Amino acid sequence: MNYIKRIFLGVLLIVGGIVFSSAILFNKQSQPGKYEKILQSITEMLTAGHFSPKKIDDNFSKNIYHRYFEVLDPNKNIFLQSDITSLKKYETRIDDEMLGADVEFFLSVSQIFNKRIEEAGLLYAQLLEQPFDFSVDEQIQIDVKKNQFSVSENKRKENWRKWLKFQTLERYAEALEIKEKNKDRTDYISKTNNELEKEAREKVLKSMNRTFDRYRFKFSEDDKFNLFVSEITSAMDPHTEFLPPVDKRYFDEQMSGRYFGIGAALIYDEGNIKISSLLAGTPAWKSGELQVGDILYKVSQGKEEAVELTGFVVEDAVKLIRGEKGTEVTITVKKQDGSIKAVTLIRDRIVQDEVFAKSAIVNKDGKKIGYIFLPEFYADFNDPKGNRCFIDVAKEVIKLKENKVDGIVLDLRNNGGGSLYDVVQMVGLFIETGPVVQVKDREGKPIILEDKDRAVLYDGPLTVMVNEFSASASEIFAAAIQDYKRGIVIGSTSTYGKGTVQRNIGIDPALGYQTSSSDMGTLKLTLQKYYRVNGGSTQLRGVVSDIVLPDNYEYLELREMNNTDALPWDEIEKVLIKKWNSGYELEAIKNLSGQRLDTNSTFKLIKETTEWLSKQNRKEFFLKLEKYQQEQKTIRNAIKQLDDVRKSQQEIDIYSLPQDANRFTYDKGKQDRFEQWLKNLRKDIYIDHVSAITVDMATQRNLAFAKKN
Repeated sequence: MNYIKRIFLGVLLIVGGIVFSSAILFNKQSQPGKYEKILQSITEMLTAGHFSPKKIDDNFSKNIYHRYFEVLDPNKNIFLQSDITSLKKYETRIDDEMLGADVEFFLSVSQIFNKRIEEAGLLYAQLLEQPFDFSVDEQIQIDVKKNQFSVSENKRKENWRKWLKFQTLERYAEALEIKEKNKDRTDYISKTNNELEKEAREKVLKSMNRTFDRYRFKFSEDDKFNLFVSEITSAMDPHTEFLPPVDKRYFDEQMSGRYFGIGAALIYDEGNIKISSLLAGTPAWKSGELQVGDILYKVSQGKEEAVELTGFVVEDAVKLIRGEKGTEVTITVKKQDGSIKAVTLIRDRIVQDEVFAKSAIVNKDGKKIGYIFLPEFYADFNDPKGNRCFIDVAKEVIKLKENKVDGIVLDLRNNGGGSLYDVVQMVGLFIETGPVVQVKDREGKPIILEDKDRAVLYDGPLTVMVNEFSASASEIFAAAIQDYKRGIVIGSTSTYGKGTVQRNIGIDPALGYQTSSSDMGTLKLTLQKYYRVNGGSTQLRGVVSDIVLPDNYEYLELREMNNTDALPWDEIEKVLIKKWNSGYELEAIKNLSGQRLDTNSTFKLIKETTEWLSKQNRKEFFLKLEKYQQEQKTIRNAIKQLDDVRKSQQEIDIYSLPQDANRFTYDKGKQDRFEQWLKNLRKDIYIDHVSAITVDMATQRNLAFAKKN
C-alpha cells in the first residue's frame, strides 16, 4: 500500500491541540462526499496522532470487514454466511477507502442488512404464532464468540426458533413461579399453563417489535456509518472513539454535570418513553403543561419538522431534547386522559447536583469517619465557573474537618475517570508536594505532572475504595496515594486497568484540527499513556488493592485485560518521591482487616458465591422447562442466600453533615434522592468494613504520635 504520503506529526500540549498535515491520501477523480471526508480525516488523525497506531493495510481491512458484520449482527441471526461471502471483494478494500477511495463497503452491507431485517421481522413473527414445546431436551448457545452465521435460510430459522424459545422460556418460567406462589390466595386469578405460555410469547413479540422498530425507524445510514467508523477507531484501542456531533455534546454534558434542556427525567416503559419526574424550577416544571406519566411522541427543533420517537430509546430522545441555551424545542406528548398536546419550551441550564461529590459521617467504634462519594472526575470545560471535582472534594473535606472526623474514606467505586488535571490537583489535597503521574506520548520523553502546592488540606488517615470499574483518573489517584504510602487502597483484587489518555479533537481539517468539536464529528483519540511515579503503567494491570475484599463482580471478566484490542502493559523510569509518614503499619492494619473478614458471614458468603458463580458462568442454557427451572432455582437460591445475609446486617450508623441536612429543600425530588442515597449507604457492608479499617489507622496513628511526643 503506497497510497499514503508521509504525514508530519506534531503533538502540541499547549492548548490541547494536535497539528496534522492536510496530505491528500488517495488519488481519485470524484470529489469526496461527507462519508469520504470523515473517513479520510479519521484515518489521518489515527495514523499521525495515535499512541500506537496499527498499520492501515489489507490485514487491518480484513479485521474491520469481519468486525462490522458482527457488530451489526452480534447474535448472528440476521446475515447469512453467503452475505459475508458475496461481499468478499471488500475484505481488502476498506483500507483503500480509509486512504481516499470512494466509501462503498458499509453501503453495500447496509443494503443487505435492510433486506435481511425485513426477512427476520417476518420470521420471528411467524415463529411466535405457535406454542413452544418445552419438554424437548435441547440447549442454546448464546456465546457470540462461538456462534457462526447461518449457512442456509433453514439454519437461520432454526437459530431464531431457539432464540425466541429461550426468550419465551424465561418469561414462562417466571409466570409459573408466580402462579405457584399465589395458588392459595383466594383473590388470585389463576391462568392455565397454555395461557401463561401464550402471554410469554406475546411479551417476547412486543420486545422484538420494539427492537425491529428501532432498526426500521431509527437506524439510519448515518448510524450505520458511525458504527462502521467506530469499529475502525476501536480496533486501534478500546478508548479511541468517533463521536458524531450530538454524541460529543452528550459526552460534554456528562462530564460537566450541566446541560441545556427542559428538566424532565425520562424512562422507557413498555415501548413508550415517559416522563418520570420534573426538576423544580426548570422549563418543563414552570410550564405547568407537562406531567409525570406523559408519553413522548415527537420532538421538533424550532420550526423544523418533528421527529417521531418510534424505535427510539431514552438516550436517543434525550439527545434530541437537549441543545443550546435559549433555543426552542417542541415536545408532543400523549396525556394520561388520551389527549395529544404539543408543548413548546425554551431550553435553559439544568444542573445535575446528584452527580457531584457529596459526603456523610459514619459513627464507628466511638470515632467519626468522614465518607466522600465521588462518582466521576468531572469538570465543566466550557464554563470557568462550572463545577470541578477537585474543588468540590476540597469543600467536602473542609466540612468534614469542621465536624472533627478521625479519618476520611474516599469512595471511587464505579468511577470511570475523567479530568486528568483535576486528579492531579486532588492528590495535592492530601500530600505536601511532588510528582503525581507521568504522561508519555509515542514520540517524546515522559512529562511529569506534579502537585506544586506545599499546602496539605487533610493529613489524617485516608482510605480509598475501588472496584473493577474504577478506571483512568481513579487509578491515577489510587496509585499515587499508594505509592506515597499516603493511604490504603481497599477493594477488588485490582482496578479496571485503563492507563491511556484521550483528547477530543474535531475532525474538520478546514479548522486545522484545533477544536474539540466540529460539525463533522469528533475523534476521542488515544494520544498518551500514563505511568505511576514508580514507573509502572496501570494499563491492563490496574492498581492492586492493599486490602482485598470479596467482590461479586470479580468473575465477570470486564476489565481492560479482557479486551483483545487493549494496548499492552509497559514501564518507564521511576521518579523519586518523598514517602508519607503515616503513623501506622500496613501489615498490622491488613491483619486486623483479615480477622474481621474471617468472622464476617456476609463476606465469607460473597467469596463462596463468587467462586461458585464463576464456574456457572457458561453461556449455554437448557430449553427444557424442568432443567431450566432447576438451574435457575440453584442460582437464585445462592443469590437469595446472599441477599438475606445482607439484609440481616445491622444498619451502619451514617448520617448527613449538619451543613447538608436540608441540602435540596428547594426540590423535593432531589431531597428524596439524597435521603435515599443515605439509606442505601446504611446497608453497604463495604463502607462499614472500610470505616473499621480507617478507625484502626486512626488508633495506630494516635498511639504512634503519642509515643513520639
